[in-house]
Amino acid sequence: MVANLAGRHAFITGGSGGIGAATARRFLIDGGSVSLVARGMPALQRVAETLYSELGRDARIQLLAADALDAVEVNQALQASHAFAERLDICVATVGGGAIKPLLMHDENSFMDEIKLNLQSTFLVLKYATPLMRESGGSIVCVSSDAAKLVFPWLPAYTAAKSGLEGLVRAAAEELSPFKIRVNAVRPGLTRTEATQALFDDPDIYQRFAAEKPLGRLGEPSDIAHGIRYLAGPESSWVTGQSFAIEGGNELRKAADMSAMVEQIYGAEAFASVKRGDLPFG
Repeated sequence: MVANLAGRHAFITGGSGGIGAATARRFLIDGGSVSLVARGMPALQRVAETLYSELGRDARIQLLAADALDAVEVNQALQASHAFAERLDICVATVGGGAIKPLLMHDENSFMDEIKLNLQSTFLVLKYATPLMRESGGSIVCVSSDAAKLVFPWLPAYTAAKSGLEGLVRAAAEELSPFKIRVNAVRPGLTRTEATQALFDDPDIYQRFAAEKPLGRLGEPSDIAHGIRYLAGPESSWVTGQSFAIEGGNELRKAADMSAMVEQIYGAEAFASVKRGDLPFG
């Protein structure tokens, strides 16, 4: 029998995004309640209305506007989430992202911005959720990327950030184990979201990425949500410190070649400079 999430409450950052919303849907279907967190309330309200229309007005959904990189706002959102359900069982940190940008095109600010977006947003959830979960334990699920395992030229900052995130997951899993707080990650491949929709709409790009996946297609948010649901729930009660690849088998092969995309974004001359080892922007 599949265990459900009845009586369990989840806090989800990036709640207005594709993976966050799909995860909320999965948790609600399985009987849980959710706090959805994002910077913009209108986007959260649209997600909530979609969920209510499908699942009914009895679905227990709390909406919280907060910046995932702001320690005070994340802490306040977690406190509000705990007060809403009078418990906190699950946290899902989905905030992240990165740009196709060669190493030699980055400056110290653009490089560190990606590190912060992917690592600090997760660190803050881990830090401020722990005091609220330490008595009863629970599960924290982070969102990594297959860029943490595959060699992705032209994604250096994102690759560094997601590799660091997986190290953080392992360290946090050990440190928080006395409180019976499990910490794991999913490692998606290219998945359809608002940020990646343009790649899905381009048949050439789609096929270039799909060709390196044995299962022959790119990911949908529901693919990732099912993996998060497993790591969040009691079915994975003996799993911690792990990162699960959900990417159509891509790690059996290699990363898609994004050279043409770099040239299209930055121009042939700038890309040629990078390949010569020159600094294209001075």
